[in-house]
Amino acid sequence: MADPKGFLTTGREVAETRPVEERVSDWNEVYKPGSLLPIISKQAGRCMDCGIPFCHNGCPLGNLIPEWNDYAYREDWTEASERLHATNNFPEFTGRLCPAPCESACVLGINQPAVTIKNVEVTIIDKAWETGDVTPQPPDRLSGKTVAVIGSGPAGLAAAQQLTRAGHTVAVYERADRIGGLLRYGIPEFKMEKRHINLRIEQMRAEGTKFRTEVEIGRDIDAPKLRRRYDAVVIAAGSTTARDLPVPGRELSGIHQAMEYLPLSNKVQEGDFVSSPISAEGKHVVVIGGGDTGADCVGTAHRQGAASVTQLEIMAKPGEERSPNQPWPTFPMLYKVTSAHEEGGERLYSVSTTHFEGDEDGNVQWLHMIEVEFKDGKLEQKPGTERKIPAQLVTLAMGFTGIDRENGLVEQFGLELDERGNVARDADFATNVPGVYVAGDAGRGQSLIVWAIAEGRSAARGVDRFLTGVSSLPAPIRPTDRALTV
Repeated sequence: MADPKGFLTTGREVAETRPVEERVSDWNEVYKPGSLLPIISKQAGRCMDCGIPFCHNGCPLGNLIPEWNDYAYREDWTEASERLHATNNFPEFTGRLCPAPCESACVLGINQPAVTIKNVEVTIIDKAWETGDVTPQPPDRLSGKTVAVIGSGPAGLAAAQQLTRAGHTVAVYERADRIGGLLRYGIPEFKMEKRHINLRIEQMRAEGTKFRTEVEIGRDIDAPKLRRRYDAVVIAAGSTTARDLPVPGRELSGIHQAMEYLPLSNKVQEGDFVSSPISAEGKHVVVIGGGDTGADCVGTAHRQGAASVTQLEIMAKPGEERSPNQPWPTFPMLYKVTSAHEEGGERLYSVSTTHFEGDEDGNVQWLHMIEVEFKDGKLEQKPGTERKIPAQLVTLAMGFTGIDRENGLVEQFGLELDERGNVARDADFATNVPGVYVAGDAGRGQSLIVWAIAEGRSAARGVDRFLTGVSSLPAPIRPTDRALTV
């Protein structure tokens, strides 16, 4: 145990953000550089090294959290990095983007603020990059087997890195022009600067992983042809079919899916555009959807100079503390104020969009809504609560419904889908097509980054065993595992 009295003598401190007026004028990460290092050792010392560490249950990767907390407390950053990488290929991603279900399951969190696990994690990995503790790990020998990975999000990258290190020759196919999937084009720069992805890609290249961009399997290369070319295939194409809003006026100009809007601002940061083709500058912006993607749209609109930003959520406003039906150590639904919400805007709960209204040129101008409530398990409208708000740019951030069915990948492979529209798989993450495996949101459905990495690692074990008959690669989860909820 790092500090036997740490949880009694030290209060919780989290990463310090830059002032709002400063950060909305740029696209850099919102946190003050270096602000964690002076406090993080004491924060790590709050970990009680529990006999049964429930943080392990909260994290699907099985991160060895008490162990690297102990090393961080002692400022042994090399050993902390080794323990961190033992279970997680990309802690700089999860340390910035994961909602930290491990903290919800922290035993200290029963009656005190939980350990700042996520902040400790990101400090360890940033220090590791700074000191050169992150190095390529090429295999000692090659197996002579080849694997194609479709998709370069966290699941695809994790599977590719594991299989490369196992000695297989791996090529990652990405339909976008750069590697990273939604990490690259779905996550705004202010949440994670893309230099972190670039560092990992260079590490993976040095280990032997090959990357093929602007190649869409199903369109540019037929799926059967790909299967014949490689000994095994991993489908990690994500759950990219966005949920739409079929209400009158949806066809008006100025209404976009979040994944039409967000990637363009990232492309500006990459130097592809001077300004975004879909910009919030000077406009009244409405974001439909109260989740993390909606918050990303809010923060992006602020930086583009929106006249106003309103975020709508059909569900009721969550509480700020655990409700009795969401007890520890489950991941609770709580009211969250993200960095984007700190920057301004209005959040409306228990409202549903009825229709859009446009001008004579077909541009959206108004959003009409009505208040809703749950009665007898059904969502009902409340008569007399109709109103409209100005809306010159609307983004739909209502989640995703499954893997892309339009590019031909599913049909060409002949993949079976489950009842939720995800690619069906067995206990080894294998599909109904011999030698074809599935990992991440394509098989699980829309989920968290930490689950995607766990899926990639687990599917890699199934592929390795298929290719060689045996595997020593770790498999932290089963396809049927789900988050700890009630």
